[in-house]
Amino acid sequence: MPASVFLNRIQTAVPAYEAHAKFMEFVPATLTDERERKLFLRLAAKSHIERRYSVCQASSDQDVLDAEGIYRRGRFPGTAERMRLYRKTALPLAARALRPLFDEWPADRFTHLIVTSCTGFYAPGLDLEILREFRLAPTVERSVIGFMGCYAALNGLKAAWHIVRSQPGARVLMVNLEICTLHMQEHFDLEQLLAFMQFADGCAASVISAEPGGLELHEFHCQTIHEARELIEWRVGDDGFDMHLSPKVPQALAGNVPPLLDDWLQERRRDITLWAVHPGGRAILDVIQDQLRLSQAQMEASRAVLREYGNMSSATIMFVLERLMRTAEPRGSGVAMAFGPGLTMEALLFAKHG
Repeated sequence: MPASVFLNRIQTAVPAYEAHAKFMEFVPATLTDERERKLFLRLAAKSHIERRYSVCQASSDQDVLDAEGIYRRGRFPGTAERMRLYRKTALPLAARALRPLFDEWPADRFTHLIVTSCTGFYAPGLDLEILREFRLAPTVERSVIGFMGCYAALNGLKAAWHIVRSQPGARVLMVNLEICTLHMQEHFDLEQLLAFMQFADGCAASVISAEPGGLELHEFHCQTIHEARELIEWRVGDDGFDMHLSPKVPQALAGNVPPLLDDWLQERRRDITLWAVHPGGRAILDVIQDQLRLSQAQMEASRAVLREYGNMSSATIMFVLERLMRTAEPRGSGVAMAFGPGLTMEALLFAKHG
């Protein structure tokens, strides 16, 4: 019989620099139409985002975003420079989340490493840098899940779940790291600027094993909504990674998520008390809460993460789960869900035992 699998611990981290205030100062000056500027500020105020963090320190110059002067009005960097910044900052950010874990679990006890990221690429990559920096065994089996966007952490957990079920002695380390702020573009389109306003940088590091403790992982579910596939797109361009996030995403989720969950969970749906919903934006949280008839308390973990950190792509759902592990009722069945390119929903059925 396959082993039971547990998400034992999640440690989260963000960079040292708060980025939202500088963004809100810089962007309105980009909009030359006074009506658009007022509309941007009005919609931004409704986002419920209060803070976001970046690996780039804010500049005091109103025409420059970052202290190094890489993002200047009229001269934003190309993809190569952005990838240089990713390589420079990825390991230090990962280390912020990893060090507390290695205080509890010796590095030589880990058998597998899974890294998810869609905001940067280089080789030898972050997985090998983590092995070297923290002296993991050179025999550790590594998997890198890239370019799957906001639901990638659930794919990482699914891979860890399969590993532990087939090898009960395995202990898996998962790192979800995204540096989304590297890919801000110098756009003059209101819709794009509002999309950029949501994204931020963050990292989650987790331990998954057959050792009881934390959240027990029961079952995973994936569903792709093909007719909505163009609503979220993420492509490599000459000036960084081009992100398209349509304002129609909440509407597509409203019409599809409730029946998809009902088909999957069936009679188990009434037993779910804990909800971890990826905070891809306030409108997404509003529509999920309304369509699934969830209470404010059931949505609080997701709304708090959006408010305090913004959308950190794949790391975000782990921030929500970490908050549930700390603050939610001691026992209960739960569902985690995240959405991304496809349009795809990845979901997890879990249990909290105390």
